[in-house]
Amino acid sequence: MNNTEHQAGKASTLQVAKAVFWSFLGIRKKDDLDRDAKMIKPHQVVIGGLIGGVIFVLSILTLVKLVTS
Repeated sequence: MNNTEHQAGKASTLQVAKAVFWSFLGIRKKDDLDRDAKMIKPHQVVIGGLIGGVIFVLSILTLVKLVTS
């Protein structure tokens, strides 16, 4: 067992960001999904999803502005 398995329910910001990113793409391994379900709290997923959504929308708007100008 590694150190992250001993800290059940304590996911780092990077782990949450990684889980949200891969979920946005729809690519998840079953093992990763199970591990994330044990470690990441629902409020972390909601906050990460909101931040990821805002970054995605701003990226699309910036890309459209660059292409059309």
